[in-house]
Amino acid sequence: MGFKIAVVGATGNVGREMLSILAERAFPADEVVALASRRSQGSEVSYGDKTLKTKTLDTYDFSDVDICLMSAGGEVSKEWSPKIAAQGAIVIDNSSAWRYDQDVPLVVPEVNAEALRDVRKGIVANPNCSTAQLVVALKPLHDRATIRRVVVATYQSVSGAGKDGMDELDRQTKALYSLQDVQEKKFPKRIAFNLIPHIDVFMEDGYTKEEWKMMAETKKILDPKIKLTATCVRVPVFISHSEAVNVEFENPITADEARDILRAAPGIMVVDKREPGGYITPHEAAGEDATYISRIREDITVENGLSFWCVSDNLRKGAALNAIQIAEAMANRGLLKPKKQAA
Repeated sequence: MGFKIAVVGATGNVGREMLSILAERAFPADEVVALASRRSQGSEVSYGDKTLKTKTLDTYDFSDVDICLMSAGGEVSKEWSPKIAAQGAIVIDNSSAWRYDQDVPLVVPEVNAEALRDVRKGIVANPNCSTAQLVVALKPLHDRATIRRVVVATYQSVSGAGKDGMDELDRQTKALYSLQDVQEKKFPKRIAFNLIPHIDVFMEDGYTKEEWKMMAETKKILDPKIKLTATCVRVPVFISHSEAVNVEFENPITADEARDILRAAPGIMVVDKREPGGYITPHEAAGEDATYISRIREDITVENGLSFWCVSDNLRKGAALNAIQIAEAMANRGLLKPKKQAA
């Protein structure tokens, strides 16, 4: 007997991706319901070869829902996730609303699936997209040589800012090619043929909230002792986030050892030929499930240091795929059973 799943925010980029991945991975669902705001009520979304009509979140009865995949933003999640969990559904939330709550597990299944054994509030948090791919890469290396410090620069695609971000890059690119004025609405500066070293709001210490998220989430998911500093940059790429990562370890580790460890690790594909084109770019990672690692090399400036390049589809591993992998992990471990079966 399968699960009943509700997808909240089904008309957004990540919500649509969740529906697509549920179908692709043949998740054992007897029923899937698409939910959105009142203004999107009745609009159609695809679920495999089926078309679903969206229903309204604020009038929906969740009493027979087993899993709620929430991708409707932090404010909606703060209001609705506890209400939905109180009706007995497990809420897997893609926003930042619950990530730093000590009673809510923050989970990347390849890294810390054991945290799913204690879902006391009925809510599981999905990490930030840039954190998810990073910790998948760091976990097996940390297990082998113990990470002390990470320095990461991200190159984040516009889809991380939602449909409006993608539309702005498309609109500005067309305007430049046709010699028209470029308008900036979603981003503070032009994104077409440009880079913006600013994602989310600035904090008092000069870091942005996006950079702070990577620090806080890596500590919660992987190890509170790890020191991490990040510079997050928006780039004119539609899909997939890239990261230049520098890691300092407690213990010796060579580039060859790291390559072998990463090749054997779950969720990772190593593409690392030291020749032109012997690496992965965002374009190739789009639509793929893996976190890709390239350019693995020893850092000659510190003892026990490595540098590498990390690329992943931010709508998939950074959001929708990770949420569904959390549901799969709970179901496979017997931590979640359909209400119909329990009855």
